[in-house]
Amino acid sequence: MYPLLGCSVIALTVIIERLFFWIREDMRRNQPLVDEVLELCRQGAWDSVREKVTGSKDYVMRILVAGILHREFSMVKAMESAGAEKVKEMRRYMSVLDTMITVAPLLGIFGTVIGIISSFDLLGTSGIEHPQAVTAGIAQALITTATGLGIAILSVFPYNYFNSRVENAVLTIEKYGTSLEIVFEKLIQRSAQPEDKAHEDRV
Repeated sequence: MYPLLGCSVIALTVIIERLFFWIREDMRRNQPLVDEVLELCRQGAWDSVREKVTGSKDYVMRILVAGILHREFSMVKAMESAGAEKVKEMRRYMSVLDTMITVAPLLGIFGTVIGIISSFDLLGTSGIEHPQAVTAGIAQALITTATGLGIAILSVFPYNYFNSRVENAVLTIEKYGTSLEIVFEKLIQRSAQPEDKAHEDRV
């Protein structure tokens, strides 16, 4: 039971930490700012973008800023690098929670097997004169299995929820990263058109 208690404490700690993490990220989200910055990028108003994004802690905004800062070199790679770092932060401790979900039932079964072995050892020692002692020992041994399963069942729901949050965040990052890339390419094409036209006129 002591290892199972440790598993429950670890799982609960990770769940609480991840819950506060996502609450903090939700409070930092600023969707109107993201839309406004994309519109400013469409106009090529980079100075205005710099003023707007100052102090923003929105993870989508930070990734877009990474691309904007490196737009003359490699916008896509800059956003990919910033996005990968943020997704890594979002997935922090998830492997620990996954391990607890897997290990807790196994520890419970292991405890039950040890208890049953002890009960049958008692049966071999005392014979069938005291069967209630054997059955009580088996019932007590099954508590570990029930505890392990309880820990796993109660942990799998937040685990799947946090995973879904990460997947949705990845989709959001890809969506706005692609939007910025398209906006920047259109801006380059518009700026190149007058030069092409002037070259044709000279010819």
